[in-house]
Amino acid sequence: MSTSQLHDQSAQLAALYTQLTQRVQEHPPELARPLYIADRCCGWATHAACDALKHVPQVQVQADALRIGTGFTAGPELNALLTHVAETLRSADCLRGWRNELMDVTAADDWLGVIERAAMRPLGLLTRAVHLNAWTPDGRLWIARRALSKSTDPGMWDTLVGGLVGTKEDLEDALLRECAEEAGLAPACLAQRSPLRTILRMHRRLPEGYQVEDLLTSTCVLPPDTQPANQDGEVMEITHVTTSEAVRGIIDGEFTLEAALVILEDITRRRAHGEI
Repeated sequence: MSTSQLHDQSAQLAALYTQLTQRVQEHPPELARPLYIADRCCGWATHAACDALKHVPQVQVQADALRIGTGFTAGPELNALLTHVAETLRSADCLRGWRNELMDVTAADDWLGVIERAAMRPLGLLTRAVHLNAWTPDGRLWIARRALSKSTDPGMWDTLVGGLVGTKEDLEDALLRECAEEAGLAPACLAQRSPLRTILRMHRRLPEGYQVEDLLTSTCVLPPDTQPANQDGEVMEITHVTTSEAVRGIIDGEFTLEAALVILEDITRRRAHGEI
């Protein structure tokens, strides 16, 4: 491939990546209010969530804010209140499913407490997603198709591994857990992977609320005899494709938006370093 062709391809990838990043920088939903937990601003509560919580003790629904646990500090009392908040939202049909998974509630770098995962989006709370972008030794990309039973983006293509970080979970540990669950990969297969790096913070309006999420990724060339296999039932197919096929699928809307961002960022970075 000529230098001019390489330059044209790089420019096309950059333009596509810029287009996608603009889609993940949206304003909060209409009528959403800033959320304060223990007097710390940490999210954006939907209008429906505010309405559902207006009669909950220790919750104040104000014209310009939703305040939960005013005067509280991090600890069992605040966590009990957050549990009640999540259960109230569930009863009011404000949640998409119920995961029985706890996630950290944070403000800046401070930990405030934990809440049911399904409540994160209606309250616009920050989540962290870790991804593994895995390659074959000959430069093909491993990808996974999400199960049809998934509540978000069913049947769409995704990175080989991706998932949210649980409460008090180390980022690297979270990635290793997801690698085992989603692709059956043992730590020995990941010995050469790159450290996790943050690509961007997403801000997206979703039907269930507001997605505020740090997108982190690690890159790895898997050993030649490795065949990833899903273990948790959340993936219906795993295969590998060329970079051209991956980009074409992204353009055609076959990949989740998160996966598209991770894949394009990694292709661009690897090309710049002469790795593909």
